[in-house]
Amino acid sequence: MTLVPQAIILGILTGGVYALMASGLTLIFGVMRIINVGHGALVILGAYLSFALLRSLHIDPFLSLVVTMPAMFVLGVVMQVVFVRPLKGDREALSVLVTYALALGIEGLLGFFFTNNYQQLNAWYETASIRLFNFRIAYVYIFGFALCLAILGGIFWMLYRTTFGRAIRATMLNRTAAQLVGVDVDRVSALAFGVGVASAAAGGVVFGITNVFNPGSHYDLISRLLTIIVLGGLGSLRGAIVGAMVMLVTTDVTAVVISPVWSSFVFFVILVCVLVVRPQGLYGVTVRDRA
Repeated sequence: MTLVPQAIILGILTGGVYALMASGLTLIFGVMRIINVGHGALVILGAYLSFALLRSLHIDPFLSLVVTMPAMFVLGVVMQVVFVRPLKGDREALSVLVTYALALGIEGLLGFFFTNNYQQLNAWYETASIRLFNFRIAYVYIFGFALCLAILGGIFWMLYRTTFGRAIRATMLNRTAAQLVGVDVDRVSALAFGVGVASAAAGGVVFGITNVFNPGSHYDLISRLLTIIVLGGLGSLRGAIVGAMVMLVTTDVTAVVISPVWSSFVFFVILVCVLVVRPQGLYGVTVRDRA
């Protein structure tokens, strides 16, 4: 009987990590109306950057975020300016092609520098655990969840307590209206893209500690992240968090109660039922500005 409570707790803790990764993806869509299918590759890139710092300089994976997050932020700004901003016409469709090409480029570079062998970030808290009731929880899940709370809390603070955050929310609500009131939407878009990519670096650290990964791991990862933001509602940060929790708790509980084979199927049944009732997702809006 302890398996179900343990699965729920692990689902919540792991859901926080996926919420962090999905938050960057949904933030980018909300501001720029582009679908960044390369987001999974950016998460894996973040994991590899921390792996390189751990292997060469013996820097703890969590401490390496002091280096990797600013670096990924700059990379995100450059990607937006060089590859995304020039897109005209049907930006959503074109963004899929451009960001998929970027994902393939990142995958190729990682394969060249690190080979295609599976790697994993190692730290003392990877296997150390704490007893909770009648089972044990690895410290890495607790630390990862705390990191997710801190970063997601920082993103919410930025969105609702700063002038830049108000500019982001105005751009997400109506890009044309934001321009009319003086918001520099190009600058906002570039910085928001950088924030989304930086959050991918943070999620990549926890993902790299709890999972083995190689340059091709982004394919499965992006499918999960896209499913999460569709369930929560495209462009909704709160929806990404709720969607991640629902996905991970559902799959973990189903795996222990029924079978791991059925875990993904049950979640997709929930996804379909929600979309039948609310096609825009749990927290999505019905009509969006497409300017």
